[in-house]
Amino acid sequence: MHSTGATLRFVLIMTTIVAMLLAFLQNGLKSKHEFNEALYSKKATLGAVADHIDVDYSKITNDEVTEIFEKQIEQFVVNNKGEKFSAEALAERGIREGKAENLDLKAENKLDEDERMLPLYIFNKSDGSKYYIVYARGKGLWDEIWGNIALEDDANTIAGVSFDHTAETPGLGAEIKDNKAWVKQFIGTKLYTDEGGWRSVTVRKGGAKDRNYEVDAISGATITGDGVTDMMEEDLWAYNDYFTKVRGPLKN
Repeated sequence: MHSTGATLRFVLIMTTIVAMLLAFLQNGLKSKHEFNEALYSKKATLGAVADHIDVDYSKITNDEVTEIFEKQIEQFVVNNKGEKFSAEALAERGIREGKAENLDLKAENKLDEDERMLPLYIFNKSDGSKYYIVYARGKGLWDEIWGNIALEDDANTIAGVSFDHTAETPGLGAEIKDNKAWVKQFIGTKLYTDEGGWRSVTVRKGGAKDRNYEVDAISGATITGDGVTDMMEEDLWAYNDYFTKVRGPLKN
């Protein structure tokens, strides 16, 4: 018959072993989770230029995503004055490797506009053309929605978008991600008027009247569409000073 002391020692040893095993598994899974999350984010970023990359985006592999980011993507972090953060400044703020891809975008969106760090990507196409990819985040019907918006080198004309969401309704609000025909309506729309004033793009209930600045709303998803309109107008405006540096002074 085992003594109480021996039983307690056995329980302590087993508890220690299990705790160490769980800690090991947690650390291993955390690294894998961070890698997969970063890869998902990179693929979503490339989704905004899906029509311009040299591979079929619908069949793109993880290795191809990584290769494009390494060879054709420049990434920066800017503030709403259009100023770039140095890698050292980003590292001091806890941004891994000082890269835009490692920003906690959900957390940044909760900050005041003057304090926010904004991701900015430049996709350099093999033919020499380039596209600016910026980010917007807002509120849908049930929870957050967000998107990557690619602009042509005039920093005005939209070349493509990719949207995502947390919990929009399938067949309704979720169509901002799933309905490829709806997403393509944004291609060719503009953020600025011919006179240089800020306008952005509106999701219009009842149908777009001006295809330069409006797209059709999704039937039954008015609130989600309004959320897309709001985040495009508000969050993309935060990049205005950077756009100004790219294409000259603009009127508000």
